[in-house]
Amino acid sequence: MKKGIWIILFALVILASCHTKKKYPQTNNTISSNTDFDKPQPSLAEKYAEILKVNKRDIKNGALYAFIDEWLGTPYKFGGQDKNGIDCSGFAQLLEKKAFGISIPRSTSEQVNFIKRKYEEELVEGDLVFYDYDGRKFGHVGIYLQNGFVVHASTSKGVIIVQLHDPYMYQHFTRAGSINNEVISNK
Repeated sequence: MKKGIWIILFALVILASCHTKKKYPQTNNTISSNTDFDKPQPSLAEKYAEILKVNKRDIKNGALYAFIDEWLGTPYKFGGQDKNGIDCSGFAQLLEKKAFGISIPRSTSEQVNFIKRKYEEELVEGDLVFYDYDGRKFGHVGIYLQNGFVVHASTSKGVIIVQLHDPYMYQHFTRAGSINNEVISNK
């Protein structure tokens, strides 16, 4: 009997030691640019380096760019959260979960309460960027990538990548920041 218990305990220890967790580096309780993610496929790195006007070595988060590549061009649909159509907050929620392992609320009005505000020049990959449209405070959200580019679900063009300083969008830009782990853990 004792031998059977020892075998079971040994097996549990072995199984538990084989389980690994992806690390999500943090700075000051906020999610920030990372280096521990899987590297992207070379073709994805090339594609997004060209789009973002960076060196392909700067494309490091394989999960992020694979997710964007999968969703790019998906049409906009208010309340949608699948390939038939997705809205901006649904896209942000899915991207943060799949690319960074972070759960955030579904609506922009709630998402804005989960960030630690930053200035534009401090933004890093994965930060949320908010806009006021049609008199609605924080009515639209995108995700900062690199080099002044944002990915978001546009009402007219679906999921696209644009420059933060795009003249039309920038006039509606209101707030940005990193997701604050301290706020998430207290909710």
